[in-house]
Amino acid sequence: MLAAVATFAVMDVCIKRLVETYPSVQVTFLRGISSIPFLLAATGVFGQWRDLIPHRWLLHLVRGFLSFIVLWLFVYAVKFLSLGDAYSIFMSAPLLITALSVPLLGERVGWRRWTAVLTGLLGVMVMLKPSGGGWISIGGFAALAAAFGYAVNAITIRMLSRSDTGAATIFWSLLVLTAISGIVAIATWVPLQERHATWILSLGLSGAFGQYFITYAFRRAAPSVLAPLEYTALAWAMLFDYLLWLVAPSARMLIGATIIVISGVYVFRRERTAVVNG
Repeated sequence: MLAAVATFAVMDVCIKRLVETYPSVQVTFLRGISSIPFLLAATGVFGQWRDLIPHRWLLHLVRGFLSFIVLWLFVYAVKFLSLGDAYSIFMSAPLLITALSVPLLGERVGWRRWTAVLTGLLGVMVMLKPSGGGWISIGGFAALAAAFGYAVNAITIRMLSRSDTGAATIFWSLLVLTAISGIVAIATWVPLQERHATWILSLGLSGAFGQYFITYAFRRAAPSVLAPLEYTALAWAMLFDYLLWLVAPSARMLIGATIIVISGVYVFRRERTAVVNG
């Protein structure tokens, strides 16, 4: 999970660079199409073609559609927000995973964890308030919507793990994402520039590795256990914001992020206690 967070942070840097020139949905398509060759190459090298055979077609299609929505919304968010701001809002996803694991996976969540989830969402509200205007920015809303979609998507990985391989889970989701975003992107397509070739290559490579790591992680452990590790993304976001865009974290971001992280860590500790106590 830590490897997934680090590689996805690199991928998001590439996305933020590309969305400065290309429409959000086109960058979403580039994310998918640039990663597929690396995934197929790895499958061929290890001779695991049979692992790509899907068993639950409908769930793969649903997950692919969700992946498209989540990535498109997140790309749109980083177009208007710093990586730190976008990540801080998106970090509500682990809390949402905990909440959604109750109706979708049948897990038990006590009142203490529910309190932590609600507290974390208050931190999200702090993050959503722009520094000088109304209550919510369009970038902030997009990041929050992406977090909710991501939480649902993470739950579907656990559901698919009961019948399909990790390779199939990754490949079909990415293929559906690429197909949908490619069709939508046609209307506003901007010709690719040669100077962006390195960014697109890095986007594909980091996306492929990140997808593999995160799928492997969610197939091996419960979402509520893995979720808190995603908070390490905030450190990567603040580092890249400062090094590449000379943007330092604001007080609002730090306060909101702190509330979210503390709530998430508490949920994590309660989950571990519940597991130990059986």
